[in-house]
Amino acid sequence: MRGLLDTSVVIAGPVTELPDEAAISVITLAELHFGVHMARDSKARKLRVRRLTEVESRFDALPVDEAIARAYGALAHTLSSRRRSTRARAMDVLIAATAQVHDVALYTLNARDFEPFGDVIEVRGIESL
Repeated sequence: MRGLLDTSVVIAGPVTELPDEAAISVITLAELHFGVHMARDSKARKLRVRRLTEVESRFDALPVDEAIARAYGALAHTLSSRRRSTRARAMDVLIAATAQVHDVALYTLNARDFEPFGDVIEVRGIESL
């Protein structure tokens, strides 16, 4: 694995500069499942289910384990010390912790969201085409 894809990348259309080998976190699957339930109508729900099914068939999601839990604690503390909400960002922090533990770059459309972690993980901001 050469990179971890943030949920923003997984739900986007075509994007630039993805790694040859990529993984996702189980947290991304959780966010995608939540998105299915939050769809505003049956058409949107159907599209989200289709995307979720594609993602589940393409990736084996990395689980959250004890090492990721430890990294999460430290990264959440980093946010807290900068007076940023840890609750609102819990999923992002878990994804960042997954990238840190697996020692891979995190690919995201929302690089600013991960700036506080730039000292411990490589954040690669990409763009949607």
